[in-house]
Amino acid sequence: MIYDLIIIGAGPAGISASIYAVSRGVQTLVLEKKQVGGTIRQVSNVTHYSGITENETGKTFATRMYNQAMEAGVAFKFEEVTAVNLEAEIKEVETNKSRYQTRTVIIANGTTPRHLDIPGEQELIGKGVDYCLSDDLSLYKEKEIFIVGGSDGALKEALFLSKLAKQVTLIHFEEKLGAIVEFTSKAEKTSNLKICLHSRITNIKGRTSIDTLEITDINTNETEIVEASNSYIFIYAGSTPNSSIYSSVDNVNGYIVANEKMQTNIPGVYAVGDICKKEVRQIATAVADGAIAGIQAATYLKC
Repeated sequence: MIYDLIIIGAGPAGISASIYAVSRGVQTLVLEKKQVGGTIRQVSNVTHYSGITENETGKTFATRMYNQAMEAGVAFKFEEVTAVNLEAEIKEVETNKSRYQTRTVIIANGTTPRHLDIPGEQELIGKGVDYCLSDDLSLYKEKEIFIVGGSDGALKEALFLSKLAKQVTLIHFEEKLGAIVEFTSKAEKTSNLKICLHSRITNIKGRTSIDTLEITDINTNETEIVEASNSYIFIYAGSTPNSSIYSSVDNVNGYIVANEKMQTNIPGVYAVGDICKKEVRQIATAVADGAIAGIQAATYLKC
């Protein structure tokens, strides 16, 4: 069987592309490694996107996207894409379970959280160090929590956790936060949220959980050892594009280059969402990318 379109990734961009493509009669398969939603599924609450429900979480948003796509007639397979051959007229997508053929491809498999690559980080992943919150929020009640990062996402999670934790400390290496005014204003009014600027976590120690961590002031190079038994560290230090298997597609620093029609340098291959080289990465821009690519793929198939 040869599909009209295979979409790799089921975040907002991939789901949007699938809905627009199916509405135009395109036989569409979405391949997703884990769960629908991508990065947005991991956030505590979704803000600013038009039409969200009250107290919308990443998981509820992802569930609504999935249900909408299923109702539209989109087919899903939860498999990890391991290799692609995109340059032929009939393109091939290989997964850990099967191999598929398709006339067009939309690349929408986003990014992966960047690690700090410091001593103790890898050893303590899942033992207090992580890159998103657990579903069990009771774990954080009255605990001490450290968050690395200064972006909207980092500060939004810090504000959310401040409602549960005893103390939240946000650690950022620059002289000021890179978050929007809405979040910085709230942070100033949150008594148990401490902002630690021009600093980095440089070492994490512990065996079955975090015992101590080392915070270094990058201006003075002074180091403080912080007792942090059974605390949690969440790292929001940017991300890297999941583009290593797309060697034939033009990219800049791993981010795929696509034009205003979301076309890549290969005919019939499109890229959308956070994996693209772009200035703004938000749900709204991802959904717009997907809509454009889904429509353009349908047009391409008619030619």
